[in-house]
Order: sequence, then structure tokens, then C-alpha cells
Amino acid sequence: MTDTTPPKLGDLPQHSEFKVPTLQSSTDMDNQNSSPAFQNVKDSAYNGLVSPNSIFHAVLRPLADCSASIRNPMMDQLLTTDLSNEHRPESSGHPERPVAENVRNQSAMTSSEFRNLADSRTSPNKSTANGQPLTHYHSFFYNLLSWENPRATTISFLSTVLFIFAARYLPALRWTFKVLYITLGCTAAAELGGKMVLSQGLASSFRPRKYYTIPREALEASLEDVEQLINFFVIEFQRVLFAEKPAYTVAAFVASLISYWLIKFTPFWGLSLIAVSMIYLGPLVYTTNKELIDHHLENATNIVNSQASQVKDLAGHHTSRATSAVKGYAGDYTAKAQNYIGSARGKSPTSPSAANSGAKSGPGSAPAYSSSDFPHAPKQEPTAGVTSHQEQYERSQFGGQVEAAS
Repeated sequence: MTDTTPPKLGDLPQHSEFKVPTLQSSTDMDNQNSSPAFQNVKDSAYNGLVSPNSIFHAVLRPLADCSASIRNPMMDQLLTTDLSNEHRPESSGHPERPVAENVRNQSAMTSSEFRNLADSRTSPNKSTANGQPLTHYHSFFYNLLSWENPRATTISFLSTVLFIFAARYLPALRWTFKVLYITLGCTAAAELGGKMVLSQGLASSFRPRKYYTIPREALEASLEDVEQLINFFVIEFQRVLFAEKPAYTVAAFVASLISYWLIKFTPFWGLSLIAVSMIYLGPLVYTTNKELIDHHLENATNIVNSQASQVKDLAGHHTSRATSAVKGYAGDYTAKAQNYIGSARGKSPTSPSAANSGAKSGPGSAPAYSSSDFPHAPKQEPTAGVTSHQEQYERSQFGGQVEAAS
């Protein structure tokens, strides 16, 4: 017959062979914590004179003394904590805020990038193909669109997009006139009401002693900046128009062709949005995938060059064949012409007398004349007092005896 009585637990030992904390060691630690030193630390903590980190070490130190043989990694890390943590924000009662710190860092980096972008407005060392110097806006826009300062470029892109949408959906001009008439109406009402009630206008009392004017230096600097900006667009248009870089000219041609077809069914603000997106995001896509794009461009260039060389060789081959054919035809016609000329020269010529007689007697031929058929030219001076040609001829040696002049 089996015993169904439940087993009984023995007495808990007060000490352990394995040197682990037991009830007795816990009792000893409680007695130690009731020492005057621990009580002073406790009172100081209540009074706010000791930091929580010092209290933490003061509490853990007795535990370490009573269990020095225990090698607990977590306990060692807590005991070896640097006391300089007392000066950290979380130890002084002000917990650290990582979000605010991140925002502050990003703001500082954004300000730095905008300063770099402003400092990039210097005239570049490069020039155009005809040696004309470039404007400082060439460096500025290159720095802006190459995403060297990504935060500044991103803010510029988003600002441009928001401006396009604002110009499309917000009645900015109407709001401007509304603010203007409300401001002027309030000013006029305050002035007239003050003169009627206080015998002094309210608006005129805030009039400054000297009206604000734009300094000449600032105006000249602004005009110079506007001049540089206009010249930037003018120079770039001419460089594209006269094919200083053929790739840019081809790209401008493609963009103009696409815009010509898109403007038929796309509003102006939509076309502007597409253009701004291409201008800003095109360089970003290229810089991000530069190796891949360069590889495909190199392959395309090699294919185009090979096809161009084949076309050039084929054109040269056909040109040589055409040239040889033309030379052959020219030689044949030259030989035939020489044969015709030689056969014409090989015919026997007729005698001069027969030719003359044939010329005189032949029908339809011109008659032959001799020198006797024409009168002789006079060989003496005209006679004085004779006016007619007939009388002169009669008095000459051919017409009769010439009388001596009296």
C-alpha cells in the first residue's frame, strides 16, 4: 500500500555553500542599510542635495560589498558607470529631446547650405567658344541644379512648385487689391475721424519725419544683378542656337518639339510644372545613376559611331563607283567627238576659183566683189568753194582735170 501523504519541505538554510545571497545575507544588508551613513544619504536625497545617480551608487555599493564573490556583468556595468553622467541633461532633471536636437541640427545645416549657395555667385573661370566671359549666375545655377547643396535645392524646387500652384489656384491679384483698399480705407477713416473728434488726424500723427527711400548703392546693386540675370539667359540661348555644344542643341530641339505638341491640350501652368520638374529632377536622376547612364550613353555612342562609319564607307563606295562611271562615259563621248572631228577634217577641200565661181553663180550665195568695184579714196585736199560731193569728185584726179586753187 502506497503512501499518499504529500511530501514536506525542510527548513530553508540560512547559509549557502555556493556563496549566493540568502535570507541571512539579506537580513545583514538591511541592518547595514540602517547605518547612520545610509540614513544621511537618504535624508540628503529627500532634501534634494544629492543627485539620483549618487543615491544609486550609494545603494548598490553595500550590495556589492555583501556579494563581492558574485560576478554579474549587469552589476559590473552599473557599478562602473562614469560619475560624469551627473552633468548630463537626463541626470539634472531635463531629459534630452532627440527630435528637437535633430531639428536644430537640420536647421543649422540648411542655413549653411544656403550660405554656400549664396557664396557660389562668382564669375567662373570658363568662357564661351568665342572667348566671352560668363556671368556669376552660371556658377549659381550650376551649384543649384547639380544638387551639391541638397537641402537648399529641395527647398528651391518645392518653393517653385508651390508658386506655380498658388498662381493657378489662388487669386493673388484680387487679394492684393483687397488688402490695398482695406488699408487705404482704414487710413482715410482714421484720419477723417480724428480730425472730426480730436481736431487732429490719427494717420498724419504717425507720419515719419523723413520718408523711406531706396539707397542708390542698393538700387545700383539690384540693377547690376538683374543685368547679370538677363545676360545669363541671353548668352545661354545664343550658345544653344549656334550649337556651341551639339548635345544641348539636340536636347533643346526635343524639348521644344514636345512642348509644341503638349501646349495643344496642356495648360500653361501644367507645362511650367513639367518643365520645372525636368530641370530640377533631371540632374538628380543623372547624379544618382551616373554610372548606369554613362554606360548606356557610351554604348549608344559606340553604336551611332559604328553605324555612321558604315554609312560613310557605303557612301564612299557608291561615290567611287559613280565617279568611275562618269569618267567612263566622259571618255567614250570624248572619243566619239574626236572621231567626228577627224572625219570632218578628212574630207577633200575645193579650189579657190571653183569656190569663187560657185559663190558667184550659185543660187542663194553671196556675190563676190573685187577692189575695182569700190571707188578710190581721195588723195588731195578738198577744193575751196566746192560744196557738193559730185563737183568735188569731178575736180579730183578721178573725175577730170584738177584746177589749181587761186
